[in-house]
Amino acid sequence: MIIAPRICAIILGDALLDENEHTNTRTDMKLHELAGPPGARKVRKRIGRGIGSGMGKTGGRGGKGQTARSGARIKGFEGGQMPLHRRLPKRGFKNTMFAAKLNEVNLGRIQSAIEAGALDAAAKVDVAALVKAGVIRRAKDGVRLLGGGEIKTKVALAVYGASKSAIAAVEKAGGTVEILAPKPQASEQAA
Repeated sequence: MIIAPRICAIILGDALLDENEHTNTRTDMKLHELAGPPGARKVRKRIGRGIGSGMGKTGGRGGKGQTARSGARIKGFEGGQMPLHRRLPKRGFKNTMFAAKLNEVNLGRIQSAIEAGALDAAAKVDVAALVKAGVIRRAKDGVRLLGGGEIKTKVALAVYGASKSAIAAVEKAGGTVEILAPKPQASEQAA
């Protein structure tokens, strides 16, 4: 009788396990025995399913009125007491609707674009050139130049505004910065 080597190994393996059964106490885990820790799978509370559930009738919303209805809530309502947003003093003025929306660009970003060959340092660098080079995504109302990073290349920049440190760094490298923002009028300066 010829026994295949694989079957022989299986039979011998079983025999070896029977011999060493007292030393090997490992039990194999089965898929149906897998479970999360207690409390990991919480059963959803079913609302409005009879008085026996403890969450029937009003379903935890109390009795009638606006708060019992779906969707309706008075945000910031404090039961007739003067609400916090009306008690606090109002100060200042926000010009967000009319403020110029500017892209802020650091000198380091311009330098890296020049080194990558995306910007031509010989030509004048303005908003259109920065958009084309991929330094900014869209033009908005202009560019404000900030002094982050360092610039080594001589470059002529035309921007809406620039910080003092940025202007100083560009001029130190031999470049120029042209400010395109309109000059404030005399009446605005006095205020």
